[in-house]
Formats: sequence, C-alpha cells, structure tokens
Amino acid sequence: MTRQLLVTSGLPYANGHIHIGHLVEFIQTDIWVRFQRLIGNQCAYIWGDDTHGTSIMIRAKQEGRSEEELILEMSRAHERDFAGFQIEYDNYGSTHSEENRVLCGEFWTALRAAGLVVEKEVAQLYDVQAGIFLADRFVKGNCPNCGSPDQYGDNCEKCNAAYSATDLKNPRSTHSGTVPELRNARHLFVQVEQLHGFLEEWTQSGSLQPEIANYLKGHFLSAELRDWDVSRPAPYFGFEIPDSPGDYWYVWFDAPIGYLASTVQWCNKTGRNFDDFWRSDKTEIHHFIGKDIVYFHTLFWPAMLKTAGFSLPTKVHVHGFLAVNGEKMSKSKGTHVKASSYLEYLDPAYLRYYYASKLNSGVDDLDLNLEEFVSRVNSDLVGKVVNLASRTARFVKSQGLAATYPEDAGLFANAAQAGEEIKKTYEECDFGKATRLIMALADRANEYVDRMEPWKLAKTPEKASELRDVCTVALNLYRQLVIYLSPILPKLALDSAALLSDPLSRWEQSATPLVGTPIGEFSHLMTRVDPKKVQAMIESSIDVEADAAQAHAANSAGTTPTTANSSATPGVSGPTSTSTEPLVVEGGLDEPLAATIGIDDLSKVDLRVAKILKAEHIPDAEKLLKLTVSLGGTDTRTIFAGIKSAYSPSALEGKLVVIVANLAPRKMRFGLSEGMVLAAGAGGSELFLMSPHEGAKPGQRLH
Repeated sequence: MTRQLLVTSGLPYANGHIHIGHLVEFIQTDIWVRFQRLIGNQCAYIWGDDTHGTSIMIRAKQEGRSEEELILEMSRAHERDFAGFQIEYDNYGSTHSEENRVLCGEFWTALRAAGLVVEKEVAQLYDVQAGIFLADRFVKGNCPNCGSPDQYGDNCEKCNAAYSATDLKNPRSTHSGTVPELRNARHLFVQVEQLHGFLEEWTQSGSLQPEIANYLKGHFLSAELRDWDVSRPAPYFGFEIPDSPGDYWYVWFDAPIGYLASTVQWCNKTGRNFDDFWRSDKTEIHHFIGKDIVYFHTLFWPAMLKTAGFSLPTKVHVHGFLAVNGEKMSKSKGTHVKASSYLEYLDPAYLRYYYASKLNSGVDDLDLNLEEFVSRVNSDLVGKVVNLASRTARFVKSQGLAATYPEDAGLFANAAQAGEEIKKTYEECDFGKATRLIMALADRANEYVDRMEPWKLAKTPEKASELRDVCTVALNLYRQLVIYLSPILPKLALDSAALLSDPLSRWEQSATPLVGTPIGEFSHLMTRVDPKKVQAMIESSIDVEADAAQAHAANSAGTTPTTANSSATPGVSGPTSTSTEPLVVEGGLDEPLAATIGIDDLSKVDLRVAKILKAEHIPDAEKLLKLTVSLGGTDTRTIFAGIKSAYSPSALEGKLVVIVANLAPRKMRFGLSEGMVLAAGAGGSELFLMSPHEGAKPGQRLH
C-alpha cells in the first residue's frame, strides 16, 4: 500500500553558511526521501531557513542592511549548497514569512484558550555592550549540571541537561565576549507540565528511538516539567505577539511552526490541501534532527501540536554529531569546512556515500576520518561498483545486451532477494548496514567478472556470444547495485541510466533483468578521490584568525573556547579544550575502585575485539539481548548481554565491541552465554558499549 509522507529536517539558521557538520542531517534526510520515492511512496520534503533572533538583528546592523536583506542572501546561499550536494526538496521556506506569522497566531490562540500561558517577572541576562537581552543560544558558560565548559544557555551538548541561561556558571555573551548582567523583564511562559501525561505516553509510543525515549523518561518526565519561556522583549527580530505589544515570540516558538508554513506555501503552489498533511491520519510526519535539539522537538513541539489540533510526528529520527579525524571541527586546523569549499575540490558523491556508510538507526556520533574517507570511496565506489561497468560495457557497445538473460549460477536472483533486506535497512535509516550489504553483492559480482575474464574472451572472435553473455550478466549485476545505491548516489544512477538506455527510477527494476537493449558510449562514471585535493580543501579552510578571535573572547570571560555553530541543528561534536586552566571532565567515580591487582592477574583476562553479526530480542527477557559475535574467520559465539534498556538490536549489528573472550561459558535459561561484552554506565539507558578505534579487527587482543 502506498504511503503518504511529509518529511522535514531541522531548519538551518540564517546567520551562517552550511558546513559539512550540517550536511550529515541534510544528506541523511535526502537519502531517506529518495528511497521512499524509489519504492513508490508519496513523499514530500518540506523545510526552510530559521531566520529570527538577536543574532540576525545584530549582524544586519553591523553590516548596515535590513534583516530581510540578510536572510534573503543567506537563503540563496543555502539553496546553492544544497543543490551542489544533490539535496532535493519540494519547498524551502522561511520562518519570516506571512504564512508563518498567521500560523504562529493560530498556535498562540490555542495555547491561550487552553489556559497554558502565564506571565512571570524573570531575571534575564543582558549584554550591556550590545544593548540587548541575550537569547539562550547566545550565552555560553559552564553547564550547571556536569560542569562542561563552553555550553549554550539552553541545554548542554555533553550531558544533554536543559536549563535556563541564568543557571550557567561563568556566563559570557557570544556577541561581545563580555560578562552579561542580570536584569528583570516580564516574560510569557507555556505551562508544559499540564500536558505531562500526554507527553509521557507519546514519547514512549514508538515515535522515538529507544535511547531517546529512555533518556526523556529518565531525565525530564520523571519530574515536573518546567514552564517554557516563549517571549523576548524588544529589541528583537521576529514576530511581535499580537496580544502582548513589545514582546516577541522566542525563535524556538516560531521555528518548528515553520514546517507547517513551508507546507502551506507548497500546497498553494501545487493545489494540494494543507489539512491532508497536518490534520490527517493518512499522512506520516517524519522529523530528522540532531540530538542537541531533542528537548525542543520531543517535548515542547508535540505539546504545541496537540494543543493546536495538528497531527503529531509519526517518527523523530535523531542523529549524532560529527567529528573530523576524531576531533571537533576546527577552523584553525581547516576541518571546519564549508559546503561551498568542499564543492570546489571534491565530488559531492564522495561525502554522500561516506556519511551513508557511517549512519545507522541510533544516535551515534560520526567521525569523518579523512584517510578512511579516501580509501573507502576509492575501494567501494571506484574499485567495486563502477569497476564492473568499466570492465565490461565497452565490449558490448556495438551489439548491446543479450536478448535473453544468461545463466549466472543464481547471482542475479540472490541479489534481487537481498534487495528485501536492503530495503528494510533504508527504511530504518541504517544506511551503514545497507552499504555493507550492497558492497557484499559488489564483491560477488566482481568475483564473477574475474572468473569469466571478458577481456580474454574479447580477443577470440569465436567467443563473441559468450562474451556478450558475460557482459550481460555483469552489467545487470551492476544495474542492481546502482538501483540499490541510487538514494545515496543519484547522479551515478542518472549517468548509469544513460549508459544502459534504461531509466533507473523504481526499486522493482532490481528484480527483473535488462535484456536486448543498446549500450551507450562508456565514459568515466566516477574518478578516484585524490588525497592532494582533500589536503588542498583542508588548507583552503584554515582560518587562524577566526579561532584566535574566539579564543580571545572566551579567555577574557574565563572559559574554554570552542567553535560556534551557525545553525539550529549544529551537527558537530563537543568542545576541544585549549585552556591552560584545570580541565573539568564529565563523569567521575560513581562507585569505589576495586582492590589493587597485580600484572599476573590482569594477564589472565583475554580481552578481544569482536564484531556483532546479529542482535535479537529474547521473548520474556526484560534486560537481555542475544548477540552473535565474530572473533574473525569462522570463530563465532553467542553472548547474552544485559543492554536491552539502552540499545535496540538494529543499532548493534555491524558494531565492533570489546568482549571478555576467555570467560567460562554460563548456562542460562535462554541458552549458553560464551563471553561478556564490556560496557560502562550506571545502568538502564545509561549504558555505553566499549568500542575500539577505527582500524581494529575482530579477533585482535587488547594489550
């Protein structure tokens, strides 16, 4: 049955350019949307720019132009970058639109009518130098919960605690670098606690990943929810609240409403009915966001939708942050790369594939290891996939494919059957597993070509028919791979369609061989990544002065510098300290150290790298998951691990973990457990599997 879906990404902030951290989310969303269309579903991708707030106002003033001129320029720049990375959408709007103003009024009226809005006199941080009250995202300091430095004024990127900007330790203004002062102002609040029961039910309903649902239940819904401050006093760039002159809706109030406003614009352009998407059970609504804005999208936003009578999200897909070479993106190191800078040097297909190979259905952080980036793209895309076409297409250009599909020992049928599992991984956003399954098919196809040696057959005219059959098989296997990869690599799919004289637009095409068609002139479908161009990109992105200016502002306020994000969905990892002050590290000893042991005792424990091949739920088991792990080669074993509260099976498969390999097997009522997986944490959702660094292989011992 055809599904109707409406998909959004977090709205990029209009105060800065798109960088490779932001692209994690936008590429992830685009892949999922393309997949849904490929399998025949109706899927609209609707989003736009987040344009309001103090930062926009100050920048426009500094540059001597209006806020409207600034956000228009940034919108055009953002859309150019998205086009460069082949990210396609149905409508790209702006939160500073008349449609959004009207909808904000509708939400506000509903909240007022429900008795959820109250007024309070509050102390707010004020930047004396800039002459403005500071929005939460423009104050930084030490987290009041875990002590991590350089955290924003609304929530901590380290421990995910939510708080008020006035709770920060050692606060500073990100505008001037000065220490703000407290001033009283009247604010409007939404009493979210009145919807506590609804929010607890919805967050645990399956609309969120298990780790996110558990996190919300343990950190927020286990206590009374704080009132949400939704107004800001003038001066402020945004929409003035109609029934409260001089007050403006806070940017986080009108930003998600922008999803609906952009939908209104799309419906008006295409003649569709808005209510069919936001007031109908027949449409699935899917949000893709970074884990730093979970608090807003999974508590405040559903509360607003429920109160105003709009549809709730079917699923909120949360992803982790991006690091480069294991570190936070850095302007001084050149790893804070703008999207436009990347496009000057490298093919966008490289990054689309690499991100896809790293993304799974969980909220794990991603590491863009540049050395691995080069080797993986060259090995997988050029060495395995494109290589199939380059080694065979030229041999059948004059005669085309065979009229009937030749015998291939089941290769095509097996790959068609594998398509069902690949389809499932795409649906679950486990793109990393999808790429592994596809590359396994590519390996088998290349083994076939290596065995049949078409280049040798081409030297013997009497074997022309056999050569045609071999190339027909190889190109059909290639076609299957391209169809499966087309959500990730849309340009490769277009170019391959021209080569094969066959538009690759439906998933079902992977189940039926292509025969009797002409083959076009072969041209290079993809070139290898040149490490020199990667290095040139990094060198061109180095901005020592930017980091130095930020470090000066941070040091003058007594905090640790970090690279600021320019979007509502940052997509970058936590701060890297460059301070000479004592470093406060998140965590601590939550239980006493065990008794001291000798080196001989330690040598008895055999710790090995293992790969999780399969993870399964166990009927009637509240805490356990059944793991099948590999120690390399044919050495596999079963381990029952008490990690069900923190991990879903789909998020575990393919992961490298550390196990105690020489632990005596333990008989359990579910079967025999043949080892122990190492994890840290307090238990429940606070469990974290130990994972080796990139490059470790199953079976290797820890020393």
